[in-house]
Amino acid sequence: MDKEPSALSRGLAAHRRALSDGLHDGIPIALGYLVVGFTLGIAAKNAGFTPWQGFLASFFNNASAGEYAAFTLVAEDAPYWEMALMTLVANARYLLMSCVISQKFAPDASLWHRIFVGFDLTDEIFGISAARRGTLDPYYNYGAMAVALPGWAGGTMLGVIAGNALPEAVVSALSVALYGMFLAIIIPPAKLDRVVLGSVVLSFALSFLAERLPLLSSLSGGTRTILLTVLIAAGAAALFPIREKEDQHEA
Repeated sequence: MDKEPSALSRGLAAHRRALSDGLHDGIPIALGYLVVGFTLGIAAKNAGFTPWQGFLASFFNNASAGEYAAFTLVAEDAPYWEMALMTLVANARYLLMSCVISQKFAPDASLWHRIFVGFDLTDEIFGISAARRGTLDPYYNYGAMAVALPGWAGGTMLGVIAGNALPEAVVSALSVALYGMFLAIIIPPAKLDRVVLGSVVLSFALSFLAERLPLLSSLSGGTRTILLTVLIAAGAAALFPIREKEDQHEA
């Protein structure tokens, strides 16, 4: 008579399935990261990074907006505190994402699993993790990270290599690609939400004024960006809060 598999065997089998699912779902993300990472590599090259430095920067800070801000500040020889603060502001949304994903773990999930999953909780990995039904197995995230993270870091390294090999005119043209990516991010929600549209237009106008006003123009570009980001985001949140829809049927 065959014995039933032990709890340990069932647990290992579940981890293997979750890891395999994560690897499968992470492949399209990795391909997209390779392209975006390449454009970031051009920015890293302009900031004086070597290919290996670009790889490490993307490996340990897997965030397009945060990295671009950091590379820009490095190119401007900004102080370390400004780089750290700008990266914190640009990546603050990941704190909220981590809180959401932590609720999908089993109550007995270890602190180490939570830390390692939080290390590479990007917008895309958050999306596929939040959409997964039932309790979230950390090994699903590990599978997605195993292909997505090398795609991002490898793309940045290739961008730096290409930036060093290509003519300056071509590198300058490729640098515009990153701005195109950010426009692709802000235009769709701006078309759907007037508050977002107003915030985007206001940010352009205030950025233009900040470069010309006597007091603000004396600040570095990174400091002005930090101030405007916090000011506009806080103002939009205070004036136009997102109200939860009331349930039609009360318990």
